[in-house]
Amino acid sequence: MELSKLLLRAGAIALTAALPLTAPAVAETSVSVLRTIDTDRYDPHTSTARSTAEIMFMMGDTLVSLAPDMKTIRPLLAKSWRVSPDGLVYTFKLRDDVTFCSGKKLTASDVKATIDRWIAHPKGVVKNRMGDVKEVRAVDDYTVEYELTQPYSELLYQMTQHFHTILNVEEVEKLGDDFGVKGFDGSGPYCFESWEPRNQLVLKKHEAYSWGPDFYANMGPAKVDKVIWKIVPEDNNRVAGIQTAQGDATQYLPYWAVDQLEANPQISVTSPPFYFWTYYVGFKITRDIVDDLEVRKAINLAVDQKAMAEGPFFGKAAPAYAYTHSGTLDYASDAIDESLFGYDPEKAAAILDADGWKMGDDGFRHKDGKKLELVAYSFSNIWRQVMEALQGDLRKVGIDLKVEVFDATVIWGKLKTQDFDLYTMSYPYVSAGDALNLYFPSANMPTPNRMNWDNAQTDAWLKEGRGALTDADRAAAYAKVQKQVHDAVVWIPIVHEPMFVAAGPRLKPVEAHGIYGAGLYKGLSLELK
Repeated sequence: MELSKLLLRAGAIALTAALPLTAPAVAETSVSVLRTIDTDRYDPHTSTARSTAEIMFMMGDTLVSLAPDMKTIRPLLAKSWRVSPDGLVYTFKLRDDVTFCSGKKLTASDVKATIDRWIAHPKGVVKNRMGDVKEVRAVDDYTVEYELTQPYSELLYQMTQHFHTILNVEEVEKLGDDFGVKGFDGSGPYCFESWEPRNQLVLKKHEAYSWGPDFYANMGPAKVDKVIWKIVPEDNNRVAGIQTAQGDATQYLPYWAVDQLEANPQISVTSPPFYFWTYYVGFKITRDIVDDLEVRKAINLAVDQKAMAEGPFFGKAAPAYAYTHSGTLDYASDAIDESLFGYDPEKAAAILDADGWKMGDDGFRHKDGKKLELVAYSFSNIWRQVMEALQGDLRKVGIDLKVEVFDATVIWGKLKTQDFDLYTMSYPYVSAGDALNLYFPSANMPTPNRMNWDNAQTDAWLKEGRGALTDADRAAAYAKVQKQVHDAVVWIPIVHEPMFVAAGPRLKPVEAHGIYGAGLYKGLSLELK
């Protein structure tokens, strides 16, 4: 029996153990969404996790939204905006009909209070995504002035992300440590009802909601009364859940199940038109051996991305030969030499030979009495299979790669150390500049700049790109960085991940969105048949 059928049968047997038997009675128009992991708190200012983002997008709103093309900025809470000629002041005109779930009107004061909270929060994450804020002013109830100390060319794109969710800060302060745990008052199409961590989160329809993004056919209110997010860690159990209608939707599909679900006439599988989430293996370039550019070049040429896309990803992912997807905003196709990353083991071996790494009797290369031996820190899940393949590829050219695998509760701490030569990572982004500004500034060492890439010219070009006043100037600055870091082959790009959203027998096909890997986005296309 083929693998997918075996796993599905196992899932059907185990399903009652995976899904809560004592779940509370829910409304007839409820939808169950199956996912793999939970977060520790639903707070947009303290979490970069997709498991936080996908809920924030439903419970809250941002000033602007990102169209499915992942390039066009559209209105949301702000109905219009203008930018001063010097790029320092953004003036937003807010809608005057928006309410939080509590019924409180959303005004400019809430926008100011939200950004002030993010700035002041001692555990606030990715504050660079708000720009260098001088002051946010509530000019009147529905006018916000957002002033920067220096221009930030991608501010509007960043404002579409869940970190910029506008909060009812009065309610945040009232809840204290219970904020994001026992309550959340947002302006999104769904409202917080209850949360059992690592089990399920229940959201109810925001009856007053009518201000969704204009690229949705339904701008609100939602077509279902409740959305119940259930944690189902096992792949085969999620697939079985969709097949048997014990779950209605999931984007967390194992790749082996996609063809099987697509062939089922009762189930729809959709993908967003654009989606940017890339898997890569990074080098810590300050470590002995991988500080050698020739070694990094050889390793890249020894890796067969196409085989990985066909193997662990069952042919659903696209092999990656650059650090970002070619469809991203400001991708510099003319500046990137993708041949640095194509599979050519003979050329890899020749580079190592020329660099003095000679094959020994043990089947591995040596130089000056030193073995070409490296240590990689890796996530588990699909990365285990990817790294087994990579390990085999490198062995063929005489490189001994030791892979240490850690689960998600441990690896983030491990990746803050200097004890590894390579590491695994996957990440979402909205543009080339978004990716570059996350991973390559010297100020971001040792994390997320785990490569220890420390280059003053890079920093200068990134600053130039961030501060550009025109799209062309921004793209030109970021093109310089892309050429520089690709020529330095500090990453091994692996694949560009696809997204598939399955809707079960009760549900109409879902309009998937690629933003931050949160395929349901606002949840406004969830509708029962």
